Amino acid sequence: MKKVVIGWLYSGKSIGKDEKFLLELAREKDIEIILFNISKLLNEKKLEEKAKKCWVIYNSTAEDFAMEFVKTLENIGMKVIDSSVAYYYSEDKWVFYLHCRENDILVPKTILLSENIDLAKRELTKFKQWPVILKRVVGTMGEYVDKAKNLDDVDRIIKKFWKKGSERFPIIAQEYIKSPSYRVTVIGDKIYQSIIKENKGWKSTGNYAKNFKKFDIDKKLNKIIKKTMRISKIHVCGIDLLKKDNKWFVLEVNAEPDLGFIEEERKMLIDKTLNLLIKEAKNHKHTKI
Repeated sequence: MKKVVIGWLYSGKSIGKDEKFLLELAREKDIEIILFNISKLLNEKKLEEKAKKCWVIYNSTAEDFAMEFVKTLENIGMKVIDSSVAYYYSEDKWVFYLHCRENDILVPKTILLSENIDLAKRELTKFKQWPVILKRVVGTMGEYVDKAKNLDDVDRIIKKFWKKGSERFPIIAQEYIKSPSYRVTVIGDKIYQSIIKENKGWKSTGNYAKNFKKFDIDKKLNKIIKKTMRISKIHVCGIDLLKKDNKWFVLEVNAEPDLGFIEEERKMLIDKTLNLLIKEAKNHKHTKI
């Protein structure tokens, strides 16, 4: 029987902790891993040659540039987990908000702002949510997220987003909920980790939290998570939630989640991810035959 071959997209000068555990687990499971470092340029021909050996390919990096690799791989007929389509419907924060509203999932009050700053200020005056959270509709690790206390802050923050990014992505305004960030890591259809991300400042999503402790998931929250997974269609994700008046609010779903919040559980999460990929690889190979 042929070895299962799985591709793994990552970024960095060298392989990280995740990749080291991945290669160790692959040897134990007798499968082959082909690593793709998106930080190093590969011409399309070499990329295709490597990719065609894989049964499926997993994108583990949240770098914006990774999505271009994913689309390229899909264009040559490769199955990528997670797909660019699934990524769009979960990672676009405005689209995700709309999907949650359509499916009766509680989310913070949110509006899409005009690209004209003066009009955006008028919209925020009507929104009447101060302080307010401003976010680009796309962005990772809390990079394009800030809190505005007034209209002067709004002007400064929007201009900062525009100056910092290579593109002027749309910006949403979101109700500020004072709460720790509750992160639930889901692989396949199972919950494997639930932690509270705390920070001294107001921002506890992305890489800003410093302290992590576990929390238990009750039946009500479990139902919300399952519902969120159904609409996101992401295989491996981190769901961020907030709590207000004893009610759970879904903030966002993150594809390519960080698996190292609790170092002692990193290898376990890589193992669960690899098991899922093996299953998906075999199913995909079988359907192609």
